[in-house]
Amino acid sequence: MSKPKTQATVPDVTDLATRMIALTQRSLKAASKLQARSVAKASGSEYSLMDANTLAKAYGNVWNRALTHPQDLWAAQLKAASDLSKVWTSILVPQDAPVRDRRFKASEWSDDPVSRSYRDSFLAFEEAVEGLIDKLTEDGRDDLRVRFYTRQAISALSPANFLPTNAAARAKFFETGGQSILDGIENLLDDLERGDGRLDIATNDMDAFEVGVDLATTEGEVVYQNELMQLIQYHPRTETQHKVPMLFVPAWINKFYILDMRPENSLIRYALDQGHSVFVISWANPTKAHADLDFSDYMKLGPLAALDVVRDITKEEKANVLGFCIGGILVTAMLGYLAAKGDDRINSATTLATMVDFKDVGEIGVFIDDDRLAVLREHMEKKGYLEAHHLQDMFSMLRENDLIWSFYEANYLRGDKPRPFDLLFWNADSTRLPKAMLLWYLEEVYLRNKLREPGGLEMDGLKIDITRIRAPMFILATRDDHIAPWRSIYPATQILETDVEFVLGGSGHIAGVINPPDARCKYGYVTSDSYPPSPDKFLAQGVNHEGSWWPSWSSWLAVRSGEMVQPRKVPKRGRYKSLERAPGSFVTAEPD
Repeated sequence: MSKPKTQATVPDVTDLATRMIALTQRSLKAASKLQARSVAKASGSEYSLMDANTLAKAYGNVWNRALTHPQDLWAAQLKAASDLSKVWTSILVPQDAPVRDRRFKASEWSDDPVSRSYRDSFLAFEEAVEGLIDKLTEDGRDDLRVRFYTRQAISALSPANFLPTNAAARAKFFETGGQSILDGIENLLDDLERGDGRLDIATNDMDAFEVGVDLATTEGEVVYQNELMQLIQYHPRTETQHKVPMLFVPAWINKFYILDMRPENSLIRYALDQGHSVFVISWANPTKAHADLDFSDYMKLGPLAALDVVRDITKEEKANVLGFCIGGILVTAMLGYLAAKGDDRINSATTLATMVDFKDVGEIGVFIDDDRLAVLREHMEKKGYLEAHHLQDMFSMLRENDLIWSFYEANYLRGDKPRPFDLLFWNADSTRLPKAMLLWYLEEVYLRNKLREPGGLEMDGLKIDITRIRAPMFILATRDDHIAPWRSIYPATQILETDVEFVLGGSGHIAGVINPPDARCKYGYVTSDSYPPSPDKFLAQGVNHEGSWWPSWSSWLAVRSGEMVQPRKVPKRGRYKSLERAPGSFVTAEPD
């Protein structure tokens, strides 16, 4: 049954004209900045995730290979022609079955016959083109680029992205007397102004949260800092604590408070409530002064320096350590480094969404090769860092319909404001990356895949061999992770020669990790008593569990954390007394 039509709003003509004039003036300023950025990108003076030459080469190589196998090309064309016939069928015979594609979830797409025909013909066209590309491409990096950028182009052509073909946006236009389009233009200009001429599409209400007030509110103190990080010691939340303290090493691509969001989904607070003595690193947002700090410096000034402080405060020689994403890669490399030194200070290690095998990095590989690395090196030579928005754009393109076009449609075509969402607020609060660290990491780890190779990496003069790690490890991957594919995390079960507990969670890179055990917990997890070489065989033999993976990890960690002792409170005097209250100043400081 169709919803009753809403009474259209009759706009005040004077107010409408006043808004249009004001928006026109803002538009002229925004257009000037947008043009300047476009010229800079076209001239190559501003870094871009992909350039036209690389893309043309990729399509040319795939097409030339297809021409050398005319029979395969002909078969692919016949299949595509057959699939394209569905476009005409969809126009003449509309679909009755419900469409699961979230771009077309609004009822207007089914209720309005014109929009329904646009939707059905587009979906048929999309399926036909994807089928053709699948037939013409193989496993190489150029093929991956062709598949990726063809999908980007098709996603951009969705009828959901255009006012005349989007029934829900058209309906709101008439209901509001045109005010929704003015709201959309205002949202667009806000995003252009915030991006200083770059379209920085708002995915969240950035005024809804404040770090230290709404997020990252677990009580603690900054007890140490250097040029690269602050170390936070959290106040005990239990009458006794496990003897072995715990250090969290977050990624430095975003900020540490993904581990301490709101009280109900804070992994740090959860660990405290399980009786652990918790410390966390809060990384600096790099400036040009950090340009020459490399991956070894991140290890020495980060977790190694933090572990020294943790030992001095707790008087315990060993500690448990947890690393998230690139923080987990640093932890894994550090374990190999300590093994090379004969240092057994790590009692156990947990890694979350952390790859050890970079043979197949998924679609993120379209942005990284030797040519792009050369361009990146040149771009960072003067500034000394990579701006935060490049990584934001890259991660958004991996899920373009969810993180780009859905907000484009809502913000600009319907004139809506994004709703408050803590995870997306954090996602938009990203950081810069220093030159030396980023170039070393991309070349040595991402492109050359040396982390898994015994002796492949060298850090601070020592060869790294992660097969020598002896601390037990808990390794979490998530099934739909588009940044760290779980099939590139699973090989750790074969490479590492220590005791490994591998868990496959649900959802993706963030939601699958920040999945607390409460009534709203949506994602389960998979475990197994043994780890066959094939990830698919692991899935086939694995045991599915409902609920959060957090309690399973907590049980694993508890037996490796020693007896219960008096809680460790922040020292009131001495070398490591409180410098400031958590979450500290590094997490909110804007780079110079």
